[in-house]
Amino acid sequence: MHTRSPRAAKRDFDSRHFRNALSQFATGITVITTTLADGTFLGLTASSFNSVSLDPPLVLWSLGNVASSMPAFTGNSHYVVNVLSENQAHLAEQFASRKKNRFDGVEFSLSRTGHPILNGVSAWFECHNRSRYPEGDHVIFVGEVEHCEFTHQAPLIFHAGQFLPPSGKPA
Repeated sequence: MHTRSPRAAKRDFDSRHFRNALSQFATGITVITTTLADGTFLGLTASSFNSVSLDPPLVLWSLGNVASSMPAFTGNSHYVVNVLSENQAHLAEQFASRKKNRFDGVEFSLSRTGHPILNGVSAWFECHNRSRYPEGDHVIFVGEVEHCEFTHQAPLIFHAGQFLPPSGKPA
């Protein structure tokens, strides 16, 4: 008979080991964008993106508790999840940087609610900021998809610490 423990067992690994194990799972790369009340655009790179439900259409992503952009994403009603295409590793790096204006030189259009949709992405999802769940050192955002589009461009993939196009060779 299997008994359930009320708590997780004591870990036998450190954060670096855990991160290395997670890096073995290939993920797509997204840039989450929104617009601040003063009209300033904000965007960040995130690989923590998943579907949650088809009906209603829900997706999730997560953001570190210490991220300077946390107030903007918790306070805004909408955001756009941009799924980068295989030739957009430079955008993943640009939106992951500490650069003040990450939109410098980036071509985009605006969603129906006025948030940036990056040009050339494989897909995008305009989301209502439905709910947030604090867990560990991150907040999980659940967005209800109001509009979405996709192309047949191959996605950018991140695996073992590097960007890979679908061919499996480093970008």
